[in-house]
Amino acid sequence: MDIVLIFELIAASVIGAVLYTLIGIAPGTDETAVLAPVTLVLVLSGFEPIVILAFFISAIVAKKLTDSIPVAIAGIPGGVMSAPMVEHAMVLKKHGLPEVSIRKMASGSVIGTIIAVPMSLLLASFIVPWADVITEFSSQIFLGGAIFLALMTKNRWVALLSIIPFAFLIQGLRIFYWEIGVVPEGTTVFTSFFLGITIGPVILKLVELLNRKVREKLPRYGLKDIKLTKTEKIKGFPNPFKILDKKEASTSAFASVIGVFTFFMSPVGMTIFLGETLTSRIKEPIKKASRAISSMDGLTNAAYISGILIPLIAIGLPLSPTAIGPGGALFNAPPVFTPENNIHHMLSMGEFIVATVIASAVAIGFTFYVTIKYAQQICAFVFKFIPHEAMIGLFFGLVVMLAFMDAGIINIGGVFLVALVAGFLHRKGVNYGVQFMTLYAAPWLVSLLF
Repeated sequence: MDIVLIFELIAASVIGAVLYTLIGIAPGTDETAVLAPVTLVLVLSGFEPIVILAFFISAIVAKKLTDSIPVAIAGIPGGVMSAPMVEHAMVLKKHGLPEVSIRKMASGSVIGTIIAVPMSLLLASFIVPWADVITEFSSQIFLGGAIFLALMTKNRWVALLSIIPFAFLIQGLRIFYWEIGVVPEGTTVFTSFFLGITIGPVILKLVELLNRKVREKLPRYGLKDIKLTKTEKIKGFPNPFKILDKKEASTSAFASVIGVFTFFMSPVGMTIFLGETLTSRIKEPIKKASRAISSMDGLTNAAYISGILIPLIAIGLPLSPTAIGPGGALFNAPPVFTPENNIHHMLSMGEFIVATVIASAVAIGFTFYVTIKYAQQICAFVFKFIPHEAMIGLFFGLVVMLAFMDAGIINIGGVFLVALVAGFLHRKGVNYGVQFMTLYAAPWLVSLLF
């Protein structure tokens, strides 16, 4: 590996870390919605696969490090994965310790990254001998994954019953495009449908707002008063093992290990379950909250990293919620990547290791330092000058553009239809994992029934 490529990897990692440090701090930035479109654009732009991987890993680490900041300061999740931590973070804020909350969560994230990277690489190497068998039965695995994730949701029967009709909607649109000649017969329109699912809840809400009665019923809260208090400065580079006490560090490490081994399960579900389990016997509220948020953040980081690295290295198919959601473009982004020819097939194990280690080190070195030292200043800047609506508009524009590139102007309508249905299902408790698994299984499932 030449020195020029090393510099490209470092540059991509720095860009990913800086960009997603800012995005992570912005409240309500769903991980799939903000990572998937940007990754897809990079893939379709023709960047080297190893450079794209470095950018993505750096972005994951940075996003998971910083999305805890709005939770600690304002009680607003920075993303879906940080939502389970709001209750515990608010306990610390109530006791005047928001800076402690930020530092504990960020330190848990760092421990999660440190543990997840080597463990994911080792576990992926262990799974490689079974890769051909897994690939052969991939469609059945996707369907099984959809059923498994549906059973894990609160509204399991709604989720289960949604699988077949949603598959028919997806495959029906594809067949319709073949019949009218928009795309050649047999072409799988995938990318735009994938993004349609990610923006589904937003599209559904926007359509509802066209109804005046719905608008009139919306609560009016006015401006939210967010108070920022001064934090104690830490000299030098912060050490996560000094910020956390021994028990917090050990539970964060344990949670991270569990996160790696359960990479195929819903990270949100595992975060809630394990966070509550590890702290159920602690009565003192500050200790309980501190232990919970550090452990939960460790697990989320580990789950995200393992969820992308293990399927990517060992199998080449997105067999985890993280791989199917935010990392979907790394596996399937026609015409650049397909299930038969993607990053899994293009990079060696050595290249995976180099890209992952560089990206993780850069993201930790930059984002962890910035998070601990300047969290509140950056948070104030984002809250004041970067509207949430602007970010949503940017990603919405990307979806429309990519829908047109996939199958012309008619596909913009098709994507909106998919988005509306996906948004409705999401509201009824059918999570992204179920919907993405169904998207992958749709051709095989429809052919099986007819």
